[in-house]
Amino acid sequence: MKKSKAWLTLIGFLLAGFGLLAIILSLVGLQFSFLAWLDDIGRLFGFVVKVVMVLVGFILIYLAQLDAEDA
Repeated sequence: MKKSKAWLTLIGFLLAGFGLLAIILSLVGLQFSFLAWLDDIGRLFGFVVKVVMVLVGFILIYLAQLDAEDA
């Protein structure tokens, strides 16, 4: 059980981190090459997906830290 909590936390941090970095980079005109296709569809779509990445990352971190009795 602890191993799955660690993996969920890691995935949450990666999602939130890449999402935040992608938003910050887009403010200065840069982008991650593996996320460039998001802005090709549309800038608003790309921004919304990045915000969703951050939110899902934080939710995963929160859920991973909950005890089974709290859920």
